[in-house]
Amino acid sequence: RIRFCFCTFAVFLFYKCTFSSFCETGEVYVLDDGGEVDLDLGNYERFLDITLHKDNNITTGKIYQYVITNERRGDYLGKTVQVVPYITDAIQEWVEKIANQSVTKDGAIPEVCIVELGGTIGDIDGMPFVEAFRQFQRRVNRENFCVAHVSLVPQPKSTGEHKTKPTQSSVRELRGLGLSPDLIVCRSENPIGDSVKEKISKFCDVAPEQVITIHDLTSIYRVPLLMEYQGVIEFLNDRLQLNIGVPRPRCFMRKWRDLAER
Repeated sequence: RIRFCFCTFAVFLFYKCTFSSFCETGEVYVLDDGGEVDLDLGNYERFLDITLHKDNNITTGKIYQYVITNERRGDYLGKTVQVVPYITDAIQEWVEKIANQSVTKDGAIPEVCIVELGGTIGDIDGMPFVEAFRQFQRRVNRENFCVAHVSLVPQPKSTGEHKTKPTQSSVRELRGLGLSPDLIVCRSENPIGDSVKEKISKFCDVAPEQVITIHDLTSIYRVPLLMEYQGVIEFLNDRLQLNIGVPRPRCFMRKWRDLAER
């Protein structure tokens, strides 16, 4: 049984065609099988110490090409091909197929599949993907599906106060599209106070421990340590029923802490 941790990020991964994405980011990450992807997927591969493949990078172009090929071959028996259900079904089938492929040398099937849905909630480019995952959460059952919504919490220099309205609005729109966040990850330049965290918790109808705050750090390698400190592991262990034993605090993530320090 594979658990799916679904994240909505304010970055570009799924929607942009390959060429335009690289022109915008200025960088390209080459996978072992020669697939050219953006740096987001490269970060996942390095941080998780796994070997990803070109099919792990799902783009709108790939999905539409797959559906058009099936239609030309007659797989849909002459029916009118629409976004729902053909495109949305293709997205779900692609994700489920990739999630069951090994990404380690021992050939083991992954326990958790992390899916990053790029763009901004409400963008027309991402609507087929949002609808696909709305259906997908019912397909795999609640205990196998977790939604983490990443939102920017701006801090205008004129007031110095963190503003929660953008997060409230994006969560409301996400729920209106049929996805309710289990975790709200708040990105900010400076640390967010408990009062702001409690406000987001109250207005977004999630428990305080489901609001994770991540401010700018001296190194990207310190981000997992900050998330672990805020109880993300315990939450996911319970939410996805991973049955991970509670490790000893001094030993847990020791190698990663040493890496971050170096």
